[in-house]
Amino acid sequence: MEKLLRRQGFKGNPYKLIVGDVKEIITQTKAALRKPISLEDDHLPRIVCFIHDIIQKHGEQCFAWMGPTPWLIITNAEKIKDVLIKYEDFQKPNHPFTQLLMVGLFGLEGDTWVKHRRIINPAFHMDKLKSMFHLIHESCSLMTTSWEEIISKGGSNSTEIDVWPYLESLTGDIISRVAFGSSYEKGRRICDLQREQVNLSIASPQASNYIPGWRFLPTKKNRRVKEICKEIEESLTEIIDSRKKEMEAGVGTKDDLLGILLESTGSETTSTLIVWALVLMSKHQIWQERARAEVLQLFGKDEIPTFQGLSHLKIVTMILNETLRLYTPAYMLLRKVYKDTKLQDVLVPAGTEILLPLCIIHQDINLWGSDAKEFNPERFAQGISTATKGQPIYYPFSTGPRFCIGQNLSLLEAKLTLAMILQRFSFAVSPTYIHAPHGTLTVRPQHGANLILTKI
Repeated sequence: MEKLLRRQGFKGNPYKLIVGDVKEIITQTKAALRKPISLEDDHLPRIVCFIHDIIQKHGEQCFAWMGPTPWLIITNAEKIKDVLIKYEDFQKPNHPFTQLLMVGLFGLEGDTWVKHRRIINPAFHMDKLKSMFHLIHESCSLMTTSWEEIISKGGSNSTEIDVWPYLESLTGDIISRVAFGSSYEKGRRICDLQREQVNLSIASPQASNYIPGWRFLPTKKNRRVKEICKEIEESLTEIIDSRKKEMEAGVGTKDDLLGILLESTGSETTSTLIVWALVLMSKHQIWQERARAEVLQLFGKDEIPTFQGLSHLKIVTMILNETLRLYTPAYMLLRKVYKDTKLQDVLVPAGTEILLPLCIIHQDINLWGSDAKEFNPERFAQGISTATKGQPIYYPFSTGPRFCIGQNLSLLEAKLTLAMILQRFSFAVSPTYIHAPHGTLTVRPQHGANLILTKI
């Protein structure tokens, strides 16, 4: 494999038996996590430190070794588009990590994926999302009310709040209300367990994550992961059995989306989108003021934002698009070829995994201009196609047949949440805020997001 890749102009480190580049990846990742950065710094070397480093070292045509498996790193926009569109040739790899955390639609392949996608599609049509709107609003209202109460208890008009855990809970709360209906509390418990499961799996980079069979050893971490899986399965079985009985008795509802929303990629994409939008608007106050003026013009200070009205939030949409560009939730995608496959002028040998570092092309100066590393929502003033000049260089929710099915729901939640926050609060970066974007399943704030919230 290595010889074939090198003959085609790809460069990388020589293969090391069994471990490949894993030790170096872990060492660099641990070092990056120990060093916070400033909001003005380029955060890519922190989020994708090894990939960023190997591209700097070997050029854009390069590869790395994830244990014995070669990772072909693709940064060419047209090639990335081909990989994402030709999903039958470039499939998602079947990793134990994927099986554990992404057992829904995100982790399926082939005919099984086609079948599930067809079943799930109707749940994400705009009419269906409109019927969910009041539930999403209830969750947002509870969160903003809790912030108002915290500020009031402080005896002043403002206080410092770490908004990140609230946003994590918010998106889980929304999924619970929408997907579990009358079993809401049990749904919350499942969401909490899933969050713990993710945190256990990505808490720190360990070589053991890449050793075959390690996850079956009775370590403390593995035992807890197994306990969580068992409790989630038992809780879901109990809810499903209860729902079946309700339907048999004629009291079920076709609008209850249990099992449908659970198939989407979860709530983390939305919570990270909202938290980085708040951090960026805290840093760039002029954009916060413009967004608030737009929200107040459409809805006033006390009116509940409407489903139709959210579609008229141009400034807020520009801010969200720019946030997705700078802090892309699915910042890297991985695909695998199971037979020798042509990718334009490259022959990819069977067994190779293809790494698509979307976060890197989203901030490529050659593609986006000299301000590619800067927060400038104005670039999206005339829409995405104008901002990208028609080039395939913007993939916040992937593209092709396997684009994120929950895209519209995620943007709906983000717009409503930001609108309600902007109606009630102004916010600024706290002196205690530590800027430490951390690449896990998504790009999370490693040390939270401490903001100064002021009631308005």
